Amino acid sequence: MKVTMVMAMTLDGKIARDDNHPADWTGKEDKRKFVEITKRAGVVIMGSKTFDTIGKALAGRKNIVMTRNRERKSAGNLIFTDQSPDLILEGLAREGFSEVALLGGAQINSLFARANLIDEIYVTVLPVFFGRGLSLFDHEMDTRLSFVECEVVSDQSLVLRYRVRGKQV
Repeated sequence: MKVTMVMAMTLDGKIARDDNHPADWTGKEDKRKFVEITKRAGVVIMGSKTFDTIGKALAGRKNIVMTRNRERKSAGNLIFTDQSPDLILEGLAREGFSEVALLGGAQINSLFARANLIDEIYVTVLPVFFGRGLSLFDHEMDTRLSFVECEVVSDQSLVLRYRVRGKQV
């Protein structure tokens, strides 16, 4: 199962100002790239805070939301789960999926990274500074990456693509 992390980041390395900050600062080019990658995967995995900032299930994709809140109810293409990352991926593989897009936030990214489950990372870098905020991960990391490509998606932003070293894609 290929796990592709897809994030937007400020020049000072922040993915949001706080847990409730919507991704309304990223621009249409980033959103177009996001849709391209996530629809190719067919499945998106995110934390409940990320889901709440989006506000709805993403159409045309299976939406897996990791949460400890057992009150949240699954419906249609929206699945709430408290399963571990490896169990989620095993279940998706049994359903015939071969790729997922990991959408964060920092806690969920860290869970997948600590389990060595992330294969590729797409990061859209935008010309914005938040000064403070959330990073890609919420734990100390020592993960090595190999550069794959850089795509200029507008006169304001670019998408960096990396492969996690030691992972075959």
